[in-house]
Amino acid sequence: MTTWTPDPTFYPSPRMAMKAPPEKHAYVAVFDPARRKPDTIAVVDVDPGSSTYSRVVGSVEMSSIGDELHHFGWNACSSCLCPNAPHPHVERRYLVAPGLRSSRIHIIDTKPDPRNLKIVKVLQPKEIAEKTGYTRPHTTHCGPGGIYVSALGNPDGKAPGGIFLMDHESFEPLGRWEVDRGPQRLGYDGWWHLGYDTMVTSEWGTPDTFENGLVPEVLLGSGYGHRLHFWDFTRRTHTQEIDLGAEYQLIFELRPAHDPTKAYGFVNSVISLKDLSSSIWMWHRDGDKWAVKRIIDIPAEPADPDLLPPVLKGFKAVPPLVTDINLSMDDRFLYVACWGTGDMQQYDVSDPFEPKLTGKVRIGGIVSRATHAGAKNGALNGGPQMVEVSRDGRRVYFTNSLYGAVDSQFYPDGIDGWMVKLDVKPQGGVAFDPNFFIQWPMGHRPHQVRLDGGDCSSDSYCYP
Repeated sequence: MTTWTPDPTFYPSPRMAMKAPPEKHAYVAVFDPARRKPDTIAVVDVDPGSSTYSRVVGSVEMSSIGDELHHFGWNACSSCLCPNAPHPHVERRYLVAPGLRSSRIHIIDTKPDPRNLKIVKVLQPKEIAEKTGYTRPHTTHCGPGGIYVSALGNPDGKAPGGIFLMDHESFEPLGRWEVDRGPQRLGYDGWWHLGYDTMVTSEWGTPDTFENGLVPEVLLGSGYGHRLHFWDFTRRTHTQEIDLGAEYQLIFELRPAHDPTKAYGFVNSVISLKDLSSSIWMWHRDGDKWAVKRIIDIPAEPADPDLLPPVLKGFKAVPPLVTDINLSMDDRFLYVACWGTGDMQQYDVSDPFEPKLTGKVRIGGIVSRATHAGAKNGALNGGPQMVEVSRDGRRVYFTNSLYGAVDSQFYPDGIDGWMVKLDVKPQGGVAFDPNFFIQWPMGHRPHQVRLDGGDCSSDSYCYP
């Protein structure tokens, strides 16, 4: 008798995912900030035993110019094994790559040759807007029953932003996810606690407040996002809003605990209007409601105004600008990317209420311009931005570009793209792999990183 077997890269629990074979390829979203040539998805060899280790070994160009590829993801992942929405025979094969500026989505096949990618479908902005009511797709997550895509604007590029679903086999847009959105208007990220039937969403702003760069008047007027929203995942209804405070602007990356029995997660606020610091917040259950606690503050660093970009000269300081975070699969280490100062920080969050700094490296930075052993240029620009963690938690990859229009505000001389890797000590501590430094070709900048077989920000699990 013939039987179907689940994709071998689907794991019932994070514990089992940690025992999976190590990644051999990383997929990287690469964009042209000048919008003169197509963006690409690049393939990087991350197998230390390979003769092409730490090199770009393949790429595929998008069908048009000006997408600004941002946060892409897989069509399917370990959540397909959940008992409430089982799809165990869907395959982790396709990358879903949204263009944040173009509102176009490319579907990219990674098989049979993971180095020879092929575009198999292109969803145009008009179709997405007509079927979902949204534009500016930002983040994709494979989840129970489909592909969840957060979007930052409506068809006119205004509020509300929200989430829409796509079929994970046909890739057809199915429609808006929210049934009752309550007070939610701004969008950014969306992820969930499958064990608690809860969706969480965060906030940035409407497209007109970021597509040409951050607007100082909006920022200083507390006009960007500063709230978290909680939803009934099954009923798709808004249940609770928590305001972190108007001082805390740009509430970005959501990293819920991987263990579905744990009802907590982490989110970053990029900047405080009071002192330019960044902060990390933990949401958690408090009785029958959700609550938040600010658990980490990262201060700005005093700096010579002559070394600062125009937007910061008057402040005489470099803000950390925490623009991404990531959580290891065992929920032990939280990685915090300080795009402004150039730090990548590692915190032990075994006790999520009392994090402890356990490791730190510096590379790039607005003022420090710290270098890397593998770099030919002694002064690097950009800073740690999109960060990805291997399933076993032993390797961390990151790139240095945030968003084209924002890059130039904080790095006005331009950003020369690079990608690096850290090795992680089992009990905490990080160090650069001196043999892994990729200087990106001029004209393209790297952003999101995905690992073959899944990573710490791609999959969710229904079993502990």
